[in-house]
Amino acid sequence: MSSSMSSSSSPSSTLFYLKHTPQSRHYPHPSSNSFPFYFTMRNLFRTEPEALSAIDFTGSFTDVWRQIRVSMVMPPLTAAIGVCAVMSLMMFVERVYMTVVVLLVKFLGKKKYTQYKLEALKEDLEQNRSYPMVLVQVPMYNEKEVYKLSIGAVCSLTWPSDRLIVQVLDDSTNEVLRALVELECKKWIQRGVNVKYETRNNRNGYKAGALREGLNKDYVFDCEFVVIFDADFQPDEDFLWRTVPYLLENPELALVQARWKFVNADECLMTRLQEMSLAYHFAVEQEVGSSTCQFFGFNGTAGVWRIRAIEDAGGWKDRTTVEDMDLAVRASLKGWKFVFVGDLEVKNELPSTFKAYRFQQHRWSCGPANLFRKMTKEIIFCERVSIWKKFHVIYAFFFVRKIIAHWVTFFFYCVIIPISIMVPEVHLPKLIAIYVPATVTILNSSCTLRSLHLLVFWILFENVMSFHRSKATIIGLLGANRVNEWVVTEKLGNATKPKSNLKPLKRSRSRFGERLHFSELVMGLFLLYVAIYDMLFGKDHMFVYLLLQSGAFFVIGVGYVGISVSN
Repeated sequence: MSSSMSSSSSPSSTLFYLKHTPQSRHYPHPSSNSFPFYFTMRNLFRTEPEALSAIDFTGSFTDVWRQIRVSMVMPPLTAAIGVCAVMSLMMFVERVYMTVVVLLVKFLGKKKYTQYKLEALKEDLEQNRSYPMVLVQVPMYNEKEVYKLSIGAVCSLTWPSDRLIVQVLDDSTNEVLRALVELECKKWIQRGVNVKYETRNNRNGYKAGALREGLNKDYVFDCEFVVIFDADFQPDEDFLWRTVPYLLENPELALVQARWKFVNADECLMTRLQEMSLAYHFAVEQEVGSSTCQFFGFNGTAGVWRIRAIEDAGGWKDRTTVEDMDLAVRASLKGWKFVFVGDLEVKNELPSTFKAYRFQQHRWSCGPANLFRKMTKEIIFCERVSIWKKFHVIYAFFFVRKIIAHWVTFFFYCVIIPISIMVPEVHLPKLIAIYVPATVTILNSSCTLRSLHLLVFWILFENVMSFHRSKATIIGLLGANRVNEWVVTEKLGNATKPKSNLKPLKRSRSRFGERLHFSELVMGLFLLYVAIYDMLFGKDHMFVYLLLQSGAFFVIGVGYVGISVSN
């Protein structure tokens, strides 16, 4: 699947419980005539031994700790709150802007794809019978559970058989599986479908390398458009009829992107929560990019490209793990335009094991940050696009959605705010701590009304995942270890199996150690400690949120999320 999901992390709005004012704290605010820290310690150690018994050590050390808080902890913590407040407002403004644009587009009927007269284009195409040559690429790697589904779906596309080539790019390392995939291709060849089965002796460039080599085949030279489907995607038969005409109508159009439909969204709680995040990405982020700048990140699958645009942009590159986003940005800088077709859905599968989801989110977060690092200068000095488009790509598309959204969600709501509870001298504005995240969360969740009752679980889960996403963005920005790590998202194909055949959820003791995630457990302990501290000494009821968030870290820390499958 694509790395461009940006997957759009939401800051926690569980802070509705927050009533954070200095006056409500247990500790008094230090007076202006308090002794400096070193005077306190000097007087303590210069006291005569006979008088030590009369000293209130508890009070003395309380004063010392208060002086440490004021002189050493409060300044950096206040600065951190200020930085997080700025990031929160940046994300708030960007979310409100996108909401306004989407509402205007919807009520004014200005969606970009509705400006094309699709039915008239289809009729004209059928009358002239001037069908373009279309290539369908299906990259796969050890896709045992879903290879039949994907091959069967793309081979069933309705398009003149002499104008369609299905190219199965199999990088599988399992020789038995390779034989099965090739056998499936031969079965469709016998039915009259022009299927090309291509393999490589290496995985150089991963998916980008496979797609690049596929386009270099001799039989592809006559193809005008290329459609890409990941191995778990199952397009409807009329997919080409609902996408290719857009490209024929507008020669400046490079990409037509369809929406994803998740066939296993109800498989477990984790898949329901993923659906909430991705629904916002498609319904808002993609729609806004298509309607305003005619640019958005290619999702890596369920899209139709003009091959000439790919060549003009420099072809597929494997310099990051987000080859799809890389190609989209480069094509956009060449002046090509994109359109998102929001009413065209392609069925696919969400990762239902936490291990697969973690690897996917690392790639989707690390890759964009690394690409941002490598392309910022190129975007700034590009002369073929407007300043507005440059600003949209650098600020909104990359900086706010791919970096700021992850950082503010984790550092502010899981680190800075909990620490501030133990430093009562620090003032935490309610506007930033409560109202801004509440508004952002409501806007994000409004795209999946059927899961609105899961809002609290979604917030807590997204906060935990923001820990991994923040770490991945830092790795991407620094080009550190794991920056080019590529792990194919595991598919189970459970959505197409009868419920009676689904494997039950198993929690084997022998595999308990493999499921432990120590970083999540450490975060859970930290938040639990702060929650207990707030229960004993605080008066703002912040412990309610902290206990819930701590529980979420513990649940994920012991691997009790998603489904469990045997090796």
